[in-house]
Amino acid sequence: MERALVIGASGGIGQAVAAALRARGVSVEALSRSQDGLDLTDEASVVRVLGALGGSFDLIFVASGALEIAGAAPEKTIRSIRAQVMMDQFALNAVGPALVLRDAARLLPRDRRCVFAALSARVGSIGGNRLGGWVSYRAAKAAMNQIIQTASIELSRSHRDSICVALHPGTVRTGLTEKYAGGHPSVTAEEAAENLLSVIEGLAPDQTGRFFDWAGKAVEW
Repeated sequence: MERALVIGASGGIGQAVAAALRARGVSVEALSRSQDGLDLTDEASVVRVLGALGGSFDLIFVASGALEIAGAAPEKTIRSIRAQVMMDQFALNAVGPALVLRDAARLLPRDRRCVFAALSARVGSIGGNRLGGWVSYRAAKAAMNQIIQTASIELSRSHRDSICVALHPGTVRTGLTEKYAGGHPSVTAEEAAENLLSVIEGLAPDQTGRFFDWAGKAVEW
């Protein structure tokens, strides 16, 4: 891998992934809302920032996302649903990655192995939902997973060696999860980055369009 694009590079996981890639000798283009004005909830911003990029990237890694937006905590029950809260979740956690994927065919090389990976969450698994609650966040991540699967099919037609996957990083000790980690085992952002890159490095094109956890185990949709 020679060149990588990390979206959401100012967040805990994104920053750690960018640092781990650089430690491997990879040239990293690191983009974020705070540093570069890349706001995944603003289509004009995505067009402007991604449109200025040239060349190709062996890896595009989308680390953007949020569990709480505008102070709205995950719902405990569907009776707590509010339209704006749900729309905010979809805008960032589903539409945002889709807007980046729209440029993936242009930014990924056609003549060699390349990877598009976006952070998802195990709670976005429809088949694995046994607890309920967290309706908006679950639904937005499930939507993103469908977008990944759909994009993988299209990319494989033009980029034969492409891999397009959703990744669950586990419980990572960042601002996003600190109030919700509970008794779950957790890792630092640096450990999560190494785990995720290890999974990415081990993927083959015939695994495109799938959902994997931090240990490389498949997660059901």
